[in-house]
Amino acid sequence: MIKNPVQLRLAKLSVWKQRLFMVCLCERMYPNFIYYCNLQRDELSAVGYKKILDLIWESLLVENVKINFDLQLEKLESLIPIVNDNSPYMVYPAIDACQTLSEILHSFISGEIVEHTARVSSISATTVAEFEMTKDNIELAEAEQSSLPCVIEEFDLQWEIYRLLTDENNESIDLIRGLKKDIRSAKISNIGVFLSD
Repeated sequence: MIKNPVQLRLAKLSVWKQRLFMVCLCERMYPNFIYYCNLQRDELSAVGYKKILDLIWESLLVENVKINFDLQLEKLESLIPIVNDNSPYMVYPAIDACQTLSEILHSFISGEIVEHTARVSSISATTVAEFEMTKDNIELAEAEQSSLPCVIEEFDLQWEIYRLLTDENNESIDLIRGLKKDIRSAKISNIGVFLSD
């Protein structure tokens, strides 16, 4: 898993801010899952993923909202694509998108947060690196992957989210709504998949 100093900084944030960081990265990976579902003509899985993602946003926006996270994890596990000989490449970014969503759900279930936040950060960066290596038909060691321009760009974005989370002038609800709106309106994933209407 690709690591970056941002992960150490994130560990010092409050729990809700770490969850907000995670859901932001999940939202950016959502188009990858939708693209794969469209290839498979699997609209039900696309809708299922979106519902779970929306519930996580709701958990941050609505105080004391009741959500059965064990049930959501069970639903998510049924959506995870299975790789076979005929699978298109996009099955891998789709699985990564499910893994990041799973990490958030596990953080709610276990009460642990730091390791899950670091994993989401690493998974998103690894998705980017693997996409780049596949595209260019090259194999790089983990240390070399960290220096890929696309991975540097991914971590720059993660640092940008981190800085927003540490800005004392940001009110929590405005910050959550603003990040959700910005990422959704961009409609582009961490590997450049554009979500058309």
